[in-house]
Amino acid sequence: MTKTFRFLKHYPVLSTTIVVGLVGLLLWALSFPDATRYLFTAYAIIIVVWQAVDMVKEMLAGKFGLDILAVVAIIATLLVGEYVASWIIILMITGGEALEDFAARRAKRDLSALLDNAPTRAHLLVGEDIREIAASEVAIGDVLLVRPSELVPVDGELLSDAGAFDQSSLTGESIPVEKVAGDEVFSGTLNGQRAVKIRATATTATSQYQQIVDLVAGAEEDQAPTVRLADRYAVPFTVLSLTIAGIAWAVSGNPTRFAEVLVLATPCPLLIAAPVAFISGMSRSAKNKVVVKNGAVLENLSRAGSVYFDKTGTLTQGHPQIARIEPAAEAAFDETELLQLAASAEQYSSHVLAAALITEAKTRGIELSSSDEAHEEATNGVTARLNGRKVIVGKLAYVKQFAPSANVTHVDPGETAIYVAVDGMFAGALIARDELRVNARATVETLRRSGVERVALVTGDAQETADSIAEQTGIDTVHAQCLPADKVEIVAQANPRPIIMVGDGVNDAPALARADVGIAMGARGATVASQAADAVILTDDISRVAAVVEISKRTMRVALQSIWIGIALSVILMLIAAFGFIPATAGALTQEVVDLVAILAALRALKGTRKEDEALAAVSARVMSASTKPEPALV
Repeated sequence: MTKTFRFLKHYPVLSTTIVVGLVGLLLWALSFPDATRYLFTAYAIIIVVWQAVDMVKEMLAGKFGLDILAVVAIIATLLVGEYVASWIIILMITGGEALEDFAARRAKRDLSALLDNAPTRAHLLVGEDIREIAASEVAIGDVLLVRPSELVPVDGELLSDAGAFDQSSLTGESIPVEKVAGDEVFSGTLNGQRAVKIRATATTATSQYQQIVDLVAGAEEDQAPTVRLADRYAVPFTVLSLTIAGIAWAVSGNPTRFAEVLVLATPCPLLIAAPVAFISGMSRSAKNKVVVKNGAVLENLSRAGSVYFDKTGTLTQGHPQIARIEPAAEAAFDETELLQLAASAEQYSSHVLAAALITEAKTRGIELSSSDEAHEEATNGVTARLNGRKVIVGKLAYVKQFAPSANVTHVDPGETAIYVAVDGMFAGALIARDELRVNARATVETLRRSGVERVALVTGDAQETADSIAEQTGIDTVHAQCLPADKVEIVAQANPRPIIMVGDGVNDAPALARADVGIAMGARGATVASQAADAVILTDDISRVAAVVEISKRTMRVALQSIWIGIALSVILMLIAAFGFIPATAGALTQEVVDLVAILAALRALKGTRKEDEALAAVSARVMSASTKPEPALV
């Protein structure tokens, strides 16, 4: 009972309609039928005026929605004296809107779950003192204490010798991840059973978890294109309904027949079915660790003709390792010196290969130098002045601008060369390689089975590397050695459309924004990529691309089926009412049943079929089983 009162309190118009109905029923029971008629008629007029004002505003804006039918139906029942039917139509409209909102809020619970876990407090260490502050007050460089089973408030560097962190809120991996001093710790992860110290490397606004929270909040605020989908049927359905009602009136000569038909033409099935289906689909996507920013994305995903993948961090693990170091013959550097210079310069780069160099240097116990003068040219390389030396690290073409003697280093398929120049002289190259995701090929195969005609690879890597990845994943279209502008051009001209672009880095952001649907690997990807994308995968699992495509297809099927179920039932009932077999009041009550059927049909989008769920689970399960299989080849 308490829940019912809370529900009604949240929807004042519906509550008022119910109160008016109860008062009218009481007056009728007390033998005051005229009072009931006056009450219902007056209330109906108020609602009609209110609805009509909104309707006129929409029409002046060039939008012709389904509320025209509702207004006409109420007016028609009032003119023929069917005031009870008028009240039932109003109850149907207000109740439908309330149920739509209620279903939407219920369906969004999974989408909102991350917000509930957002860290809000931090323990700041000042000398020997511990001061509790708001997480938003943490500044970069602050030393924080994270107690056992507490959420890490901001991204940071682990200062304690070791720690274990549950990163499932970010990556979906339920097994705690072991960290050692110097490792990066992400906000929103759950500390293990020992207190640890971290040094903040980001504020709450720029931390990994807050980025995901912002995406969730944005997804909740964005309106799905449900009204647009319903309005595709609004004009023909309105014309059909008015035509049937008009013919029934003309043939019978009875104006009541016009009202009886329109009572069954009220558009609640269309207004309810589409939004419930779309929001249910968004909720199901969230359960599968994919934040879809709005319903238009689901619609485009369901019709996808092409999927274009970036390579590093998307089809591959995104954790390249240094395979070998090759100092140039003419340079006076050994492997250790070359690595020390390259890693020191790459401290000022955001590229994924920079992390590989720095990690390799730390593994070898090499101390890195700092620079007061460093500059990164996105996707090309970085320039830094280290101990009086000008060090250039990056692609061959970039390094060759400063050291013309730089030459191509042999790399095997799947490997990438990082070139180094020091004071205008070619110093050598460091060879990195990355590991293909274990379920990358299965994901590509699943996409093709779902109806995607073209799957392509677009990457800045060398042609040989791109070809190797394409062969192992079953991709037949390859675009290699692409700059960000090249990726945008390729995506813009791609066919068949709609086109999905999947990437994770800063250099992917323009292509993600240009694609019909941009999907970012957000578990470790760059913020700018996630912001540019239309959907963000929250777990480090490429199979979620196939999952969200399948979910969107089912969502669209359910939405359209629900709309057509509502239309079909309404048309059948209108034809019956045209012959005088359904009185206006009975018709209004019958239409409530049609509304309920439409809602239940649309809620099917919350779940997939058993066959769909089993197929997607099989693709995703390869990630979990990989640890028990022999190590896959490095590519």
